[in-house]
Amino acid sequence: MTFGVYYYPEHWDSLEWERDIRNISNLGFQFIHIAEFAWIDMEPEEGKYNFKWLDTVIGLAAKYHLKVILGTPTSISPVWMGIKYPEIYVLNSNYQRAEHGTRGVQSLSNPVWRDFSKKIITQMGQRYGNNTTVIGWQLDNEPEGREDYSASSQVAFQLWLKNKYQTIAALNNAWGAAFWNQSFSDFGQIKIYNANLVGWWGANPHALLDFKRYTADAQADFLDFQATILRSLISKNQYVTTNYTATSAGADPRRTYKLDFNSFTSYPNKGNANIGDKGFRLGDPKELSFGLSFFKQEHTNAGIMELQPGCVNWGAINPLLEPGTVRMWLYHCFGGNLSFVCSYRYRQINYGSEQYHAGITKLDGVTLSQGGKDYQQTISEMKILQKAYNPDAKMPKIIQARKTAVLWNYDNYWSMGRQGQTTQWNTLSFFQKYLEIAKSFGAPADIVYENDDLNEYNIVIAPAFELVDKTLISKWENYVKQGGNLVLTVRTGVKDRNGHIFRSGWGEIISPLIDAKIDNFDHLPANVEGKISALGKSYSWNNWADLIEANQKKNVLAIYADQFYAGKAAVVTNTIGKGTVTYIGVDTDDASLERDVLRKVYEQAGATTENYPEGVYVQWRDGFWVAVNYSSTDYQLQIPAKSEILIGNATVKPAGVTVWKE
Repeated sequence: MTFGVYYYPEHWDSLEWERDIRNISNLGFQFIHIAEFAWIDMEPEEGKYNFKWLDTVIGLAAKYHLKVILGTPTSISPVWMGIKYPEIYVLNSNYQRAEHGTRGVQSLSNPVWRDFSKKIITQMGQRYGNNTTVIGWQLDNEPEGREDYSASSQVAFQLWLKNKYQTIAALNNAWGAAFWNQSFSDFGQIKIYNANLVGWWGANPHALLDFKRYTADAQADFLDFQATILRSLISKNQYVTTNYTATSAGADPRRTYKLDFNSFTSYPNKGNANIGDKGFRLGDPKELSFGLSFFKQEHTNAGIMELQPGCVNWGAINPLLEPGTVRMWLYHCFGGNLSFVCSYRYRQINYGSEQYHAGITKLDGVTLSQGGKDYQQTISEMKILQKAYNPDAKMPKIIQARKTAVLWNYDNYWSMGRQGQTTQWNTLSFFQKYLEIAKSFGAPADIVYENDDLNEYNIVIAPAFELVDKTLISKWENYVKQGGNLVLTVRTGVKDRNGHIFRSGWGEIISPLIDAKIDNFDHLPANVEGKISALGKSYSWNNWADLIEANQKKNVLAIYADQFYAGKAAVVTNTIGKGTVTYIGVDTDDASLERDVLRKVYEQAGATTENYPEGVYVQWRDGFWVAVNYSSTDYQLQIPAKSEILIGNATVKPAGVTVWKE
């Protein structure tokens, strides 16, 4: 795994550039990331370009044996552009135009903005597309899929709808426009549904779902637009990527077609309580865990383009990290098979909105921060692993048997975010619960999409997969028939792709899969707990309960023990062909029921399971076992006697790391 760091030469006196770049190289970093916010320095006036400063920096990188990732500067426009062409900015839901001074506020559908973007990218591509020091390009910065109500976006949305539905009658049907007199007679009549003005509770959920889809498509199209420009100008040895946030809410990384791979940003510590009394100094492992599983599958490349080197300036609180925490995050990334890690940033700046944001060095630009020391140590330790690396290492059979896919779909995320039905519902947290259970079993868990090949996974989990069609149900059935083990949960199979609830009954489309019917669903107030009997134990639930009527009593794994529907099934299982389908019809706070049911699924699938506590991750990569500990207590590893511990020891302390070979 290679290491890089963000460097902003435009922030510093040019007399300090060589010292900084030499020090970056001496620390062991292999590349620097530059230019993503420097449009004004490259085009100080419209049509007048200046790249001499950038030539100098790239030349210094080459002198000190560093490679360069160039950022396209399209995250923020230069001030002259917005003054002369104010239409380049987005309009928010109050129809207020954004202004110069922050990033990510340009209208991606605006032709003037696109034209200027094309010009600066073309200039950069022509100048550096065959520079051997430049190894890759990062498009934009943290693309988020920002909602835009501007005139150009309104027109683009109409065209997007016309392309999707073809006829206005089809749109009216998909949007349920007969409700509340919302029917249209022409696509030109449509205005982006504005929940802020229409009323959040009453806004058309189908129209709003399409707006989310359009926004994600607009973001992806802008990235592909940039990639297309670069492709004709750059060497085949240079790659094109971008840096999505780890748990992006509005941008869907799988909608782009012209990037070589995706990379992502993660800031695990924002002052959250996290795990135990030290958790606020160790970070939230679930964010980085999600990013590793989402962006890095077995057959793809991926890297983390921004990893936090210390405290931030925008958390609820901004505590110092426990020494070694950044190193733990780096090894979490290594165990997750990333190709590279890049830190934001090298120097802490003494001005601007992020002046309290830590860097690899402190304010003097020389003294290492604790995060900088952690990076230095990890870079040095990679040499130990390089020497011990066995290129012929094969994934152990016990790991292979545990391979798990967890199915993700942004449509589900957006749909249930609009209609949670209970204030205790959180779609992302619900999804992460199942992902984290799989990892606590020691399973390599990939976050995949429904069109991906499921057959290489022994277990497939589809948490709250609300929007389905017959094609997907058939794919699931075929996967199970061939020996796969499918786990479905509450809220799965409830709606069609337009977000309409199936008229045949709640979740009726999955009834053949689970060999049961779902009569209804229930929620409890926050201060009330229901009881469930399962697997010889008693469990509590509070958030969501599907009332299930199994066709065969032998398929019932759990029943409700109280409420007026006591005796109804809460969890059922079914055998189809060589495989199994398990339906977990309840959402609990402590996840103990879900954990026990999933363990039974894994065991029946012939997969052994570990029992790692929350915050402890043990991953296998290229012949190495990598353990990290985000919890606030020591964890004792059970390492086979003939193993060789390369880094750390069998007791993994909070923020600790252990790496060994068997």
